[in-house]
Amino acid sequence: MTKRNPAVHSEQQLLAEYRQTGDLQLLGKLYEPYMPLIYGVCLKYYKDEAKSEDAVMQIFEALIDKLRVHQVSHFKSWLYTLARNHCLMDLRVTSRIKNVAIDEYLVESDAFLHQYDKENKVPEEQLVRMEACLAELNDEQQQCVTLFYLEQKCYKEIAALTGYELNKVKSHIQNGKRNLKICMEKKQT
Repeated sequence: MTKRNPAVHSEQQLLAEYRQTGDLQLLGKLYEPYMPLIYGVCLKYYKDEAKSEDAVMQIFEALIDKLRVHQVSHFKSWLYTLARNHCLMDLRVTSRIKNVAIDEYLVESDAFLHQYDKENKVPEEQLVRMEACLAELNDEQQQCVTLFYLEQKCYKEIAALTGYELNKVKSHIQNGKRNLKICMEKKQT
């Protein structure tokens, strides 16, 4: 005959009562002894005390719903796995958010695109000149300039749409912008 561990039996009772009542005090009693363990797990992954403390509270909040749905027989090991998965998922999401140089997403401007009259409208004659000059650009420059300035796509979107490498997109836009400006200045006189 095996002896039952009174702490485990008490945990099972608390789990059952919490599932029935949803009483957060019962959940607090259940979770409190394991908070140092959960903090340690989080600290192992985050290597940041404040982030680990926040994670301990986030995991408690997750327990509110999860324990009402999941049938847990070994609370300590289940909680450890939950904490580990929480940290790993958070780190995975954080690693997807990459810092990108801001110039890849800036919408460049130039004087010829922002010369407005008093009503904030580009004069009709300037639009006609710009269309004519745009048509004189080579295909790559024309496509990249149109996507960038007129359709307000970022460099990465243009690269995906055209199949050009990111550096080529930047080059086509820069050269196209320069050629467009030169053409428009010639047509203005």
